[in-house]
Amino acid sequence: MDPKQQAEEKLDHTSEEKKQEILDSFQGFLDYLNKQVNRGEKLGLGEEQLAKGAERVAEYLKNHEEPRNSEEKLLQEMWQVAEEEEKRHIARTLVRLAQKEGNA
Repeated sequence: MDPKQQAEEKLDHTSEEKKQEILDSFQGFLDYLNKQVNRGEKLGLGEEQLAKGAERVAEYLKNHEEPRNSEEKLLQEMWQVAEEEEKRHIARTLVRLAQKEGNA
């Protein structure tokens, strides 16, 4: 199974309660992303691989979840109009933002 399918399957099996906890606030989303970035770093993933993971999460959210706050709505709108290279930049920026949050 390719990594995109694995990520989608994992997110599909996340309980509605957990999804709500993650998505109800932008801070909850950043906390979740920070945990995933930390997990990836411990596994030895580099910035590019972490960004690919963030892209998979963003694609899943775009296809399966409605934004629950204004920040998520803005990210969704940006993601929908972005070209592939722009999506990579957005994903890298999200990873850096999550890392910064973890160090705050």
